[in-house]
Amino acid sequence: MMMKIAPAVEKSYCVLDGEPLTEAVAMELTELKGNDLLDLVSLANKVRDKFAVKSEPCSIINAKSGVCSQNCKFCAQSAHYHTNIETYDLLDVEKIVKAAKTVYDEGVRMYGIVTSGYGYLKADDAEFQKILAAIDALREAFPDLRVCASIGILSDETAKALAGHGLYRYNMNLQTNPERYAELISDTHTIDEKIQTIKYLQKYGVTICCGGIFGLGESWRDRVKMAFACRELDVDGIPLNVLLPIPGTPLEKHCIMEPCDVAKAFSIFRLVNPTKVIKFAAGRETTMKDFQGLLMLSGMNSFITGGYLTTRGRSIEEDNRFLSNLKGFMG
Repeated sequence: MMMKIAPAVEKSYCVLDGEPLTEAVAMELTELKGNDLLDLVSLANKVRDKFAVKSEPCSIINAKSGVCSQNCKFCAQSAHYHTNIETYDLLDVEKIVKAAKTVYDEGVRMYGIVTSGYGYLKADDAEFQKILAAIDALREAFPDLRVCASIGILSDETAKALAGHGLYRYNMNLQTNPERYAELISDTHTIDEKIQTIKYLQKYGVTICCGGIFGLGESWRDRVKMAFACRELDVDGIPLNVLLPIPGTPLEKHCIMEPCDVAKAFSIFRLVNPTKVIKFAAGRETTMKDFQGLLMLSGMNSFITGGYLTTRGRSIEEDNRFLSNLKGFMG
């Protein structure tokens, strides 16, 4: 006797026919558990295989660490908290290129420069000019490397300059439901500044990586709202992080999210954004552990490899083996 599929999952099969998932159905999906949750994961895998572009792992460099003026509650790099991380000014161009060569030689072709701080509003800022020089040097040294950046809030002027230097992709995360950004994330800058940065970059042809973090104390409604906000902005990639509470931050006592809830959240993001790159970033190894493969089968088609900003990741060699072992499950 065949088991009946949950009504919410059945309604969601419309995505395979090219119809958009509604917010109401997405909220119904948040109630799933047990075998119904596995049906949702299976559907997300089918949607990814049918619609999403093939992607590949990327790697990042923490090019400027700590002493950040912003008070993002999850972040070890904020000067508002005492987290005992290593801090340093913007790395020299040569160090950024050298680090890129290490991952390039292991097959990575997408590489991001990440800096702490509010951002850059003036193109003639000396530090911003150094970042532009690093982008130029990377593109010259590795012509097939797609150079990315995540350097904070931008103006029209600085967005245009990055585009003019051939930046491929920019990361600017919403982090959570935009309606609750000031409450859950930070009140030293606004979500409107972040959204405007995205729009400046899109105007000049830079592709956008925009996602957020699960486990901040947000509700399922907040997660769904973030998924639909990413769809509305028509971003190209959606990096999803799972909070690893860092001692010294306001979220240090938060409980780590259950793997089943992470899989549910990823699956919903895939159904809401069927054609996009959905990338698992921080929390992949620390939170999911033995369930990493489940995440790859719940709609994800990319991940960050080789480490994050202030936390360790897995080696590129380990991740290549991981992907190879999953090939039989993925279209």
